[in-house]
Amino acid sequence: MRERISMGLASIAAILLAYNLYQMFLVLPDEAMQGAIYRILFFHAPAAMVGMVGYFTALIFSVLYLTSGEFRYDSLAASIVEVSLVFSVVNIVTGSIWARIIWGIWWTWDYRLTSALVCVLIFSGYLMLRRAIDEPTQRARLSSALCIFGCVDVVIVWKSIEWFRNQHPSPVLDFRTGGGHMDPAMQHVFFSNFYAILMIAIALVLIRTRQESTAREIDSLRRLAHAG
Repeated sequence: MRERISMGLASIAAILLAYNLYQMFLVLPDEAMQGAIYRILFFHAPAAMVGMVGYFTALIFSVLYLTSGEFRYDSLAASIVEVSLVFSVVNIVTGSIWARIIWGIWWTWDYRLTSALVCVLIFSGYLMLRRAIDEPTQRARLSSALCIFGCVDVVIVWKSIEWFRNQHPSPVLDFRTGGGHMDPAMQHVFFSNFYAILMIAIALVLIRTRQESTAREIDSLRRLAHAG
């Protein structure tokens, strides 16, 4: 059942991506100020949004593990963090490409960029921590605690534009008021691509969760064999 859902989501996402790429490159015109490079926004911002949604979802499962002690929640949190981290890296890489064209530099120590990099480092540490600790309960507890701590930085990334006036552009969409200054045609493609990337992320999480469960079962059998 899980495989069918992941395959179905991946198939729908592929169709959506093909449609979105057609719209981006053959229908939408260049942006007045940025030219053709603005199209990277359709991957840059949705990747960031999917990553943030993933981290907070992992936070929920981490809290559920700490309150219940059930390893399935730990497996879900680990799978979601791993997939979210990939999209956070995509966000930073695409942002650097955009900055090279618009700002003339690959990187600047802007508040949002720096906090996004710190976020990647924290959750990379989360994955390294899980591989450094063999004992399942200790690994799950420390991982859950680090996930909760990491989500504090996710909030800083999200709110940095409001809290600090810096080089990073203001949001092109205001989700609280429904405002913003994105053209409606561009906005349609933006959200369409967000849904496509979100479906890819969910499909990857389903695959990783299955792998985590299998790895946990193998580890349990290994421990029983050594105990015997």
